Amino acid sequence: MKEDYQIAQEATLRPIQDVAAEMGLYAESLIPYGYDKGKVKITAFDEAKIAQSKLILVTAITPNKAGVGKTLTSVSLAQGLRKIGKNVVLALREPSLGPCFGMKGGAAGGGYSQVVPMEDINLHFTGDFHAITSANNTLAALADNYRYYTQGQADSLKSVLFKRVLDVNDRSLRYLLSGLNGTANGIPAEAGFDITAASELMAILCLSQNLEDLRNRLGSILLGYTYAGNPFTCKELGVEGAITALMKDALYPNLVQTLEGGPALIHGGPFANIAHGCNSIMATKTAMQFGDYVVTEAGFGSDLGAEKFLNIKCRIAGIQPAMSVLVVSAQALKVNGGVGEKEIKLPNLSALKNGLKNMERHLQNLQNFGQKVLVSLNRYYFDTEEELAYIADWCKEKGVHFAINEGFVRGGEGAIAIAEKAVEICENPSPAINFSYELTDSIETKITNIIQKSYGGKGFVLGKNAKAKLKKIKGTALENLPICMAKTQYAFTDNAANSGIEGGFEILIDDFAINQGAGFIVAICGEMMRMPGLPKVPQAMVIDVKDGKIVGLS
Repeated sequence: MKEDYQIAQEATLRPIQDVAAEMGLYAESLIPYGYDKGKVKITAFDEAKIAQSKLILVTAITPNKAGVGKTLTSVSLAQGLRKIGKNVVLALREPSLGPCFGMKGGAAGGGYSQVVPMEDINLHFTGDFHAITSANNTLAALADNYRYYTQGQADSLKSVLFKRVLDVNDRSLRYLLSGLNGTANGIPAEAGFDITAASELMAILCLSQNLEDLRNRLGSILLGYTYAGNPFTCKELGVEGAITALMKDALYPNLVQTLEGGPALIHGGPFANIAHGCNSIMATKTAMQFGDYVVTEAGFGSDLGAEKFLNIKCRIAGIQPAMSVLVVSAQALKVNGGVGEKEIKLPNLSALKNGLKNMERHLQNLQNFGQKVLVSLNRYYFDTEEELAYIADWCKEKGVHFAINEGFVRGGEGAIAIAEKAVEICENPSPAINFSYELTDSIETKITNIIQKSYGGKGFVLGKNAKAKLKKIKGTALENLPICMAKTQYAFTDNAANSGIEGGFEILIDDFAINQGAGFIVAICGEMMRMPGLPKVPQAMVIDVKDGKIVGLS
């Protein structure tokens, strides 16, 4: 079979104006970015229409390093729904350059279920990530500048919490000393970079619902604490307007298309292991306003992206899924059953059976929220009929909907089975979300509930940094914010080497990051890094330009 980039480059794309017209967008609402991309300039939502739309959340079991195929499934399902005559809009996250040049090589689906133009989406796209990076680092520079000129004053910044970012996997930037080599170069301080996808500005972009909301959230960013012990925000610095100006156009969702010409909104890209893992509210609500069905995804497994989608994004946006799709693959089940990455393509029914414990935990997670679930299995050519039959029978015994997705090789035609199942479930949608916690609960209760209900653990312990930060949170309005857990995607625990499937474990909360503007508290678990590193052989080694075309993205 052809490589993903070859399939994408051979596709005949529709003019973006035609895609917008199919959605029902007025011409004046589209800002074209060339022939096949555009931004949707939407300033108000029709909440009545949004309430009628059927939102389908795509999540997954614990992934192997190559992923499970959530984006593939999301695109497949949207194409399948369109095949059976449904008015559907896809709403996904934007890929980050860091993983594209590091481990993954691309994040636009695969085979004949992709969003296109694939190379643009995976690389610079419409510049949203660059706008966020520039805005973030401008704010960091302005905060340092304020600190420099107010030295010795009570309202000067004693500690700066706000970090710089870069959309590159660069472990060397995690911890730095800045302001060295003389007073003209600033105040010497410990500093460091996060990846752009983990930044508070990325979360703010994704959780804002209009320009005014964006400005207010930017103004609420906690930059640090003064020598007098008072919190100091972007609004108090007086630059929220300037940062809004840098992010104004990035706020609008990006419109592209699937390989089969269906509308797709691709906007925002927070990671689910170190951030909240969902595309923007602007994109999701735009899709719901124009689509009878909307397919969206949340990153990594249900313990990460889906938990945050339901506890954080749905709360803020006032939306809820009609159902959830739990993506599985035989390979991922085998990895979770104890097989090494190099053997996952080989038949191993015993390991697959053992891996079903992981799938059951994720299924319970979604059901704890009240979600009706469809298990969708991404089929590969090396999967055996015995393995597929066993998974189907297991789902039948559990009373869970099951379908096989062949969208990778057959596009929308291969996803008709999951599309028809989804329509069936949506006819009697899930009840109101059963949140893991109340916003009025203590920080400790919120974390405990997440660990017990979504991870199967028993509780947590606080590290030194976390204890100090929690003292600043206690007794303030920050206590009423949701919790965003930052932990490994490869296990229910805070240690990738310990799956935690047997339960009874504790999570180490090493630190808290106060994302006051985004509207949540990040609990950093174990040794979780918010700036990833590159693998020994990064995907950048195979990305190239040949005959004027980009190759190596997959």
